[in-house]
Amino acid sequence: MESVTDRACAAALYAEGDAALDTGASLLAAAPDADAEAHRRGEEFVRRAWERGWHPADLVRYVRRELDERRAALAATLIAAETARYAELPPRWRRQLAELPAPVPRNRPDRFGYAADLLELYRVLLRLPAVEPVGPLPGAAADHLHRPPAAGEPRMLTRIRALLAKAEATGFPEEAEALTTKAQELMARHSIDEALLAARTQSRETPGACRIGVEPPYESAKAVLLDAVASANRCRAVWNDDLGFSTVVGFEPDLEAVELLFTSLLVQGTTAMTRAEAGQRAAGRKRTKTFRQAFWMGYAQRLGGRLAADAERITAQAETGADGSGGDGGGLLPVLAARDVAVSDTAERMFPRTTTTRLRGVSDLDGWTHGTEAADRARTGGSGGGPSGGRDGEIMA
Repeated sequence: MESVTDRACAAALYAEGDAALDTGASLLAAAPDADAEAHRRGEEFVRRAWERGWHPADLVRYVRRELDERRAALAATLIAAETARYAELPPRWRRQLAELPAPVPRNRPDRFGYAADLLELYRVLLRLPAVEPVGPLPGAAADHLHRPPAAGEPRMLTRIRALLAKAEATGFPEEAEALTTKAQELMARHSIDEALLAARTQSRETPGACRIGVEPPYESAKAVLLDAVASANRCRAVWNDDLGFSTVVGFEPDLEAVELLFTSLLVQGTTAMTRAEAGQRAAGRKRTKTFRQAFWMGYAQRLGGRLAADAERITAQAETGADGSGGDGGGLLPVLAARDVAVSDTAERMFPRTTTTRLRGVSDLDGWTHGTEAADRARTGGSGGGPSGGRDGEIMA
């Protein structure tokens, strides 16, 4: 016998338009005893999303992009319920779950409105495209779930997060620069230490991947920034503009570094752009979207050059022992080269049909100038020149 939930879903999910949605919502609203089954149906849709390669943060971000914050919070409620059944989850899943919006009370503000939200959310979940998997499904056996962390890793990451948090909070550009520089140096040295340790112990660890949201507005410039951060930390980034994220491929310590640094540089860039716009308004000049787009592109391009130079400097110091480590007898570069090849091979297997997209150049010189100046203040050490190739950019997509 067909249940109320079956009839409501058949009415609302497989036909277009508000009338179909209203019919399904009316059926659910009139049947309080169907609430539990309706929510179990939503959890089934969430589980299918995992099977299509999605992770919790991806799913909430996509629902927010397609619908709104209210339905994104409802998606988070279903995600929390579905994932509660698993005894163990990968660390990245646990972090994402901890950052989800708060659960939504059922049937608020009224039964019909809540049922309509639920069914509209189910429409989106039902039509989710498959994406490249970046880890095991929840509940699946995986060796890395039980592998102990590398010695000193939690303390190192805590120190890096603290440095970047201070860089974001300070009102003094010089202090932010020094703090960010120190954080990136720690990231680079930690990556080198992990690579050498893996080589000595003949570790069978292979590159992994994670997805990082690239949120509008000015997402193309932010994707350029993420690509630069990924490259400087021995990772590859591939941008999916339609779905609002980049997939970053690399070894786990490097993926951690990319997530931390990109997030911090976004915060620092936003603060600098707000300050620059305030200065423009105080001088009597109105600024528009073109100013902000140019700012972000200049910021991303200049930081890309500096991050690349810093990575080369730290590697050279480690190779020669100029950083006080005594050097490694010339064995570092082959180790890093082997890891770079492994990352490139993994990225090419995951994304065999990527293209290099050339982004449109910017037209606001003031915005570009302020963006490059902000990048100089947020730079991560070493010397660096201006952006190559003019005021536009390229990115893997």
